[in-house]
Amino acid sequence: MRKFFLLFLLLPLLQNCFAQKKYTTARTAKGKLQTTFERGIRMTFNGQLDAAINDFEKALQMDPTFIDAQIEWANVKNQQGKFAEAELGYEKAIAIDPNYEVNVFYSLAIVEFDQKKYDQAAVHFEQFLNAPGKISEKRKATAEKYLKNVRFAARAVKNPVPYEPKNLGPNINTSNAEYLPTISADGETLIYTAVRGGQEDFYISRKVNGEWQRGEPIEAVNTSNNEGAQSLSADGKFLVFTACHRRDGMGGCDLYYSELKNGEWTTVKNMGAPINSSGWESQPSVSADGKTLYFVSERRGGQSGKDIWVSYRQPNGRWSEPENLGKPVNTPEDDQSPFIHADGQTLYFMSNGHPGMGGFDLYLSRRQPDGKWGEPENLGYPINSEGNEGALSVSLDGKTAYFATDILNVQDGVSAFDNPQGRGTTDIYSFELPAAARPQSVTYVKATVFNIEARKPLSAKVEFIDLATGQIFASAVTEMDGVFLVTLPAGRDYALNVSKEKFLFYSENFALTNAGTLDEPFLLEIPLTPIPEGLAGTGDLPKSKPIVLKNVFFETGSAALKKESLTELNRLKKLLTDNPALKIQINGHTDDIGSEADNLKLSEDRAKAVYQFLVENGIDPKRLKFKGFGESVPVASNDTDAGRQQNRRTEFVIIE
Repeated sequence: MRKFFLLFLLLPLLQNCFAQKKYTTARTAKGKLQTTFERGIRMTFNGQLDAAINDFEKALQMDPTFIDAQIEWANVKNQQGKFAEAELGYEKAIAIDPNYEVNVFYSLAIVEFDQKKYDQAAVHFEQFLNAPGKISEKRKATAEKYLKNVRFAARAVKNPVPYEPKNLGPNINTSNAEYLPTISADGETLIYTAVRGGQEDFYISRKVNGEWQRGEPIEAVNTSNNEGAQSLSADGKFLVFTACHRRDGMGGCDLYYSELKNGEWTTVKNMGAPINSSGWESQPSVSADGKTLYFVSERRGGQSGKDIWVSYRQPNGRWSEPENLGKPVNTPEDDQSPFIHADGQTLYFMSNGHPGMGGFDLYLSRRQPDGKWGEPENLGYPINSEGNEGALSVSLDGKTAYFATDILNVQDGVSAFDNPQGRGTTDIYSFELPAAARPQSVTYVKATVFNIEARKPLSAKVEFIDLATGQIFASAVTEMDGVFLVTLPAGRDYALNVSKEKFLFYSENFALTNAGTLDEPFLLEIPLTPIPEGLAGTGDLPKSKPIVLKNVFFETGSAALKKESLTELNRLKKLLTDNPALKIQINGHTDDIGSEADNLKLSEDRAKAVYQFLVENGIDPKRLKFKGFGESVPVASNDTDAGRQQNRRTEFVIIE
């Protein structure tokens, strides 16, 4: 009984063992079957794929269980791009013996991925990774990466994001290639790379009445060599770009720059070390304040492949030693084409190392409170497809993205090859960025500084101060046209100070801490008042127009100065120190809330607080007066909050 019982247990195992051998392999094939199969292998090696298919099919007709012929047939169909047929072939091979060759699961998953059968592909990648037997580390790593991609893609296609790309039109796009668009902060200037006669050059277009004008080459920057991969500063006056194999180059490709001064681009210069190295540098992105440069390099010290690096402009104007952005932005694969938005907090880039739809996808990373970059977020499907997506730039308001592509489905399902505005080459498009992928709200201040008496523009010093920290957020010196443009991210309050020697300064306040969206920019005309000559004892000093101290703040209903006032008060102290003959009167004003008597006293107390600050900081009290006017001299209606806010002010006037 015991022997019978043992035989009863072993019988199924023996049957399975014999059953597994009831098919033909490349080793067991004989005669004509073997000859036909080997000829198919040679045809495959020689690139004669149709002939190879014919031989493998003949072999399978002779023996349908010939598993290697079935696998090679599927492999050739895969090479031909006939993924559905290849899928069927791999499935037949697995049906013959799922344990014969584990790589068949891998190949099956790949062709399913190519057909966007993401759920099925995920199952077969998992079977490949969990199969018994040894798998090469390289193939294992590739399969694990694919598995992350198919899992992401399966979710993404079920949850598509809004996406309606629009061609920028025939004034920009031609029958040649246009790509790498960069737009200025005010949205009025577009610089892009275009191929003309096999030559890469920069073109510029201005928007007039909402329409892009015909792109014109930037002759001062373009050369007989190729120029490309550019970044334009927020004010449109600083251009950084990539050029390769130049005589003054330090490596294969270097970063160069040119500046727009008085309407002309300066001579192009190599950015030099430490930005450029003996390696490869390209794809720059300059922060809105011009103090930070992101770029791509293959230099040593990276994660491997192409990485994103960052360098900071020092107070002396030089750039710091570049730092690798590291994880989680950079991966062992290629991470490139960074674009830092004007908010300074949102970095867009392309990568083939993070989970995505396949190839290069577009991602964003947000700066965290500790200053580190957060886990990258895929921009979603169908912005990202199974192909390679190109570099992205985003408008100041965060609503519009610009990129280049040869996409087929652009408008109403019309092929770009048939669309007169999409001629089948790489064209520049725009699309509305999904809300979840938008940066922090940002506005800009564009202003012209001028002499209030001569009515002529002035070159002046401009400083924006973060009132919470007292630190300079941005600074510039205007050109002779007096124009400047500075971007301001929401979430902070800023003080603007414009100054010039022998002129009274001008201040402005931008309270953006609680701003939600910033749809309209600040467009200003900034008058500077000349300081009269012969300030003392002439008897004919002209009447001074009041200069409002817009960044002097008091506690509510009190004359106690807030710490945010220090920047403005120190500016006033410096004005008096630099002009020792200057005498001023500080005036206080209120709105009409409360009694006239209370308002008069409050206004005088506040004027006196400024007076005392100046005296305590070394200004001779003989040069100062103060006076309160209460609610008697309004500059706006007291019927609105905005009007009352304007009426609550501290100012000064020149006195004799």
